[in-house]
Amino acid sequence: MTVIRLGIIGAGAMARHHIQQILKQTDTTQITAICEPNKENYHKAAELFERAGHPVPPCEPDFDKFLKKYAKHIDAGFIITPHNQHFPQAKALLEAGKDVLVEKPMVMNAKEAKRLIKVRDKSGRVLAVAFNGSMSPTVRKAAEMLRSGEMGAVLTVSANVWQEWEQFTRGQWRQDPKISGGGFMFDTGAHLLNTVADVLGEPFTEVAAFIDKRQTKVDILTVAIARTASGALITIHGCGAAPVTDSDVKVFCENGVIQLGVWGDYLKVQMRGEPHLKPVELPPSLGVWETFVRVLRGEIENPSPAENGLRMIQLWDAIKKSAKRGGEPVEI
Repeated sequence: MTVIRLGIIGAGAMARHHIQQILKQTDTTQITAICEPNKENYHKAAELFERAGHPVPPCEPDFDKFLKKYAKHIDAGFIITPHNQHFPQAKALLEAGKDVLVEKPMVMNAKEAKRLIKVRDKSGRVLAVAFNGSMSPTVRKAAEMLRSGEMGAVLTVSANVWQEWEQFTRGQWRQDPKISGGGFMFDTGAHLLNTVADVLGEPFTEVAAFIDKRQTKVDILTVAIARTASGALITIHGCGAAPVTDSDVKVFCENGVIQLGVWGDYLKVQMRGEPHLKPVELPPSLGVWETFVRVLRGEIENPSPAENGLRMIQLWDAIKKSAKRGGEPVEI
């Protein structure tokens, strides 16, 4: 099978995490070039290649020049840059005929998401969002159980995520709304919103929410209630000032309860008449890049398409709108 020639867009901390994983997959992927304007970030990325015994790819700091110089030498791009750069970079890569994996959130708002979907459709290329949850066996299994009808109708959902986010993002672009598009709930919390939307697999119709910025420029604490098209009731809770990181999503159905993590890290099920939740044994997640590779090779369907990114952002846009109106319900 042909090795995929990959262009890495961004070389910050999260990008370097992905690079470390991709360097273990040299049978499927060759990182051909990097686009990173920050010299220190590129040097740190270069060290990963050197430690792994691989040649260090060249770096072009300017994205437009990167595309002109390396478009012929890459098959796909992995975008791991600040949120406001996702749309123009993904659009340009798709228009250049490249498949694209983009970090969450896919873009800044629903308008950009719809435009990007049109570009994807016109290009005929693959576009996926790097949601760990959607690309995990646990979330796929939970969605399958709900779709099959074995759990009965979904009644309510309790979804929570918490992290020491405000503390470790101080002074960073993640707390600049013009760059980030939001705070904790649009960053780490994007995993929560996406996993809930993905598992349920149906539109949200109404949302009411409150946000507390805690003397910052972005959301740190968020609570929301929502209703889906089928009438399921959802509670959403995000705490970006917690001392630890964890998540918990419980889906209460007519025939039982499903519990899972927003990153797809675990899955438990308790059916009617059973005394407690039981872990569901599943294969470990391949990770976002290896999953994307399998999509490109036609081995699996895209588990995290752009439609996931749109649905998650529509929910976030409604949360912001309701909070701005003092918790007034907003229709989607």
